[in-house]
Amino acid sequence: MSVKIKGPGKVGITLCVNGVGYDLEIEPRESLLDVLRDTLSLTGTKKVCDNGQCGACSVIIDNTLVYSCLTLAVECEGKEIRTIEGVSVDGKPDSVQQAFIQEDGYQCGFCTPGQVMAVTHLLEHNPDPTIEEVKRGVSGNLCRCGAYPKIFKSALTAAELKRKEKA
Repeated sequence: MSVKIKGPGKVGITLCVNGVGYDLEIEPRESLLDVLRDTLSLTGTKKVCDNGQCGACSVIIDNTLVYSCLTLAVECEGKEIRTIEGVSVDGKPDSVQQAFIQEDGYQCGFCTPGQVMAVTHLLEHNPDPTIEEVKRGVSGNLCRCGAYPKIFKSALTAAELKRKEKA
């Protein structure tokens, strides 16, 4: 099995972000986070710690929640990337975003995109989580404001809203 090496200079790749294909010329060393924010101007994904400790940059790649600051953009070619901008439906907040608004599940807002992505991922894999499952589902996302009780309540409310949507 041969491995195709890209680089060391800029390379051409195509990324599929929120259902849209982007043909890009990037350095192989660029993180997905930097490409999303600086090249594609998708600034909803937050750059906070930039070393995989806070979760503010969480995105979903092929149904897996990942820290975009620790992911090389070149590794994402051929994969479906979903960011916070891709969560809304027809420009309107989806049930997770609605629940965060309804339950005041945010304060300063830096962790909110990552928290929303973590809850979205959780509910896609477990539509009726317990509070313990919610805590585990968002455990990789830090909230420096300490809004955890409201974040947990937002997740449970989002699960309820999603069940009502399906009924």
